[in-house]
Amino acid sequence: MNAPDLVSHRRAGFVVAAILCAASCTRNVPPPPPPDGSRAFAHLVAQVAFGPRVPASPGIAKCRQYLVEQLSQYTDHVRAQRFVRPDPYGSDSLRLVNVLAHFYRERAGRVLLAAHYDTRPRADQDTGAARELPVPGANDAASGVAVLLEVARALSTWDPGIGVDLVFFDGEDYGKEGDPDQYLLGSRYFTQTIGAYRPRAMILLDMVGDADLRIPMEEYSRTRSPRLTDLVFAIADSLRAPGFVRADGPGVFDDHVPFLALGIPAVDLIDFDYPAWHTTADLPDQCSAASLESVANVVLHVLHRLGRSAAP
Repeated sequence: MNAPDLVSHRRAGFVVAAILCAASCTRNVPPPPPPDGSRAFAHLVAQVAFGPRVPASPGIAKCRQYLVEQLSQYTDHVRAQRFVRPDPYGSDSLRLVNVLAHFYRERAGRVLLAAHYDTRPRADQDTGAARELPVPGANDAASGVAVLLEVARALSTWDPGIGVDLVFFDGEDYGKEGDPDQYLLGSRYFTQTIGAYRPRAMILLDMVGDADLRIPMEEYSRTRSPRLTDLVFAIADSLRAPGFVRADGPGVFDDHVPFLALGIPAVDLIDFDYPAWHTTADLPDQCSAASLESVANVVLHVLHRLGRSAAP
């Protein structure tokens, strides 16, 4: 064999190796099952029926039990993350609980999906005496929880090719206006105790049930996690998902912020243009099954895409 032949055979070998690598780097993951918006909407209604889900209230305790019961139908790995902190607006300690559910725990490559399940203690965007009443929280926060429960149902029968963790945060909306240190209590605690856990992506669902859904590209997501944000909205475009708008949205101080601070790619899917926000009008009649189904479908297809590119 002369030198030119050796070079040509080496090049051919490199080409074959590249083709094999390309084939092996894309996993054969089946597409996700279609989500059911009506079932997700039933989860939304059930949460509102528990009453206000203010931290440490009877309503949030009922909601938490509901989450555990629902999630336990889909995975054996459901747990509570309990923590206590001083109540900034009272004399007692504030006892909070994040709820976690894990799918395909053996996999190193993971995606974190999150929503908060607490509701705001005061409707401070309302008028008159209503400003002192708690928010019913149909869209903020039952909608994100409802979508994640529908995603959990899909994960019980469908392997996305990647490990998935669901986290339901407590205490996201506890703070008073102008007191940012008392918001995001559950996500702050989770990230402070995260250890070596570093998911490939974090996707936050907050206020995703608006009947007039319009989810733009949230500013902190867009600027701090541009590749993940573009992936999510490219998939939404490919699905022609109703409610997703490839346009610049405002920055929202939300549960994805502590993850961005750790350098974890995170996207906040949120429709902040919601007239009933932080009012007593945040009821199921402001939301729709179609909106919940659209968001669930996008999230499932994002998992599919990330799973296909995950290392075996």
